[in-house]
Amino acid sequence: MFIALEGGDGAGKSTQIKRLTRNLQDTGHTVLTTREPGGSPMGEEIRDLVLNPAYAPVGARTEALLFAASRSAHVETVIRPALQRGEVVVTDRYLDSSVAYQGAGRGLGTAVVRDLNTWAVSGLMPDLTVLLDVSAATGRARRSSRTEDRMEQESEEFHDQVRQAFLDLAAQSPDRYLVLPADSPVPALAERIAARAQEILGARRLP
Repeated sequence: MFIALEGGDGAGKSTQIKRLTRNLQDTGHTVLTTREPGGSPMGEEIRDLVLNPAYAPVGARTEALLFAASRSAHVETVIRPALQRGEVVVTDRYLDSSVAYQGAGRGLGTAVVRDLNTWAVSGLMPDLTVLLDVSAATGRARRSSRTEDRMEQESEEFHDQVRQAFLDLAAQSPDRYLVLPADSPVPALAERIAARAQEILGARRLP
C-alpha cells in the first residue's frame, strides 16, 4: 500500500506520519517512511538545490523540473522496490505537492505539472492521500519557531493558492483523498488516518 500525506507547510504531516507508522507496525505491517523532495541519495541532493534560500531566485520551470527529477529517482530507487517487497510506503509529500505548488502557486498550470510528474513516475499514484488542510496564516504561525526554507518564505497569497489547489485535487479524486482539518487534536487526526489506512488494507486481504 502506498500512502501520501499532503498539505501546506506547517500542517503537521511529520507528526501524523510517525503515529501512522507506529499503528501500522503494531498491526504487523512493514513500513517504509520517506519524504519529498528527497527520499533517495540523488533526491536529497536535489532537495538542497530547490529549498535552500541561498540558491534563490529559481525559475518556476527549473523548480518544477528539479522536483520531477527528484521524484522520478525516488520512485525508481525507493518507493517502487518497497512496494514490490510487500511493504507499506508512507511518504511526506508526493506528486500532488508539485501540482499545488508549481502548477497553482507558481502559475505553471496544474494540468501541465500533473502530466510532467505522472510521466516522471510512470503513473504510480498513492492508494490513499491524506490532506491535512491548514490556512496559510495558521501554517506560518506553526513554523514561527524554525528557520523557513525557500518555499516556506513565500507570501500568504502563494500559500493560499496552494491550499486551494490541494482542495481542488481532493474534490477531483474523492475516493483517493481523506481531507482532515489540520487544527484538530493530534490524537483524533491520527485515529482517523489509521482507521482509513486499515480499512483499505483490510479490504485487500478479503478473498
